[in-house]
Amino acid sequence: MESAAFHRNSSSSNSSANTELLSRTGYTILAVIMGVFSAAGIILNVVVIVVTVKHRQLRQPLSYALVNLAVCDLGCAVFGGLPTTVTSAMGYFNLGRVGCVLEAFAVSFFGIASLCTVAVISVERYVVVCYPMGAVLFQTRHAVAGVVLSWVWSFVWSTPPLFGWGTFELEGVKTSCAPKWHSRDVGDMSYMIIFFFLCFALPFSVVMVSYSRLLWTLRQVTKLQVSETGSTSHVEVQVARMIVVMVLAFLVTWLPYAALALAVMIDSSLYVDPVIATIPVYFAKSSTVYNPIIYIFMNRQFRGYTVAAVLCGWDPCFVTCYTATMHISC
Repeated sequence: MESAAFHRNSSSSNSSANTELLSRTGYTILAVIMGVFSAAGIILNVVVIVVTVKHRQLRQPLSYALVNLAVCDLGCAVFGGLPTTVTSAMGYFNLGRVGCVLEAFAVSFFGIASLCTVAVISVERYVVVCYPMGAVLFQTRHAVAGVVLSWVWSFVWSTPPLFGWGTFELEGVKTSCAPKWHSRDVGDMSYMIIFFFLCFALPFSVVMVSYSRLLWTLRQVTKLQVSETGSTSHVEVQVARMIVVMVLAFLVTWLPYAALALAVMIDSSLYVDPVIATIPVYFAKSSTVYNPIIYIFMNRQFRGYTVAAVLCGWDPCFVTCYTATMHISC
């Protein structure tokens, strides 16, 4: 009964959605954008997983976190991106109440795990760069523990709406579902407040603290090098740029969505246009494309193996760059 009622309400309330919320062209544009993001996310993350599994040289402690991030992003693209592409093309959510709950749960589950994994990666980078002599080691067991913790944490905080604490509901232009962050119900608000702080603010804080400490360490090393040699290490500058890109990507993809939800929770009188509310959703789901590019494909060694795999083993650039130092061939 609930599913049928949801479908009827969804159909009736969205039958005129093209004129009330967005034009037919607007829905088509959203479908194309999400379709491109989803397809690219699926392809890139599958490549990451396959190449890492295939090449033993890439199986380092960090690789466990990177592959886990690819799995998370793949899940978001398949269970979140593809359904949103279909519903946007239709102009309304046509998957019923069960479909809404499943989509929202899947995106929440894989999304939180992804954020936690990014935090694990930031900690790994901090340990490796700031303690290079082995005072603190980031080993395989630490990476596995971080991966397991990210999934457990995600499961714990994604499931409450399935049991009545919080609600999964249509959002934005009504073509995707998410936790009901705009509700004034005590249960919904309490869940969203805890959800915000434990599933966004906490991972974000870990990322910022880790990378801030890392940048501070790099700056001290750079000052020492400049005083001794009169020049700044190219590697150090490159790492610093990489960190800036990682933090900016995290902010661009997740901060708009989190900020919008927090603003609505704080100010009950705040009205957000459905079209405006949809934009942060697309930013968040675009992380499935940015993450593999930033965390994986900007890695020189991994990029070499990937190009060789895509070109069926032929990559003259990779051979030229690595044969002399690593004694390998494609």
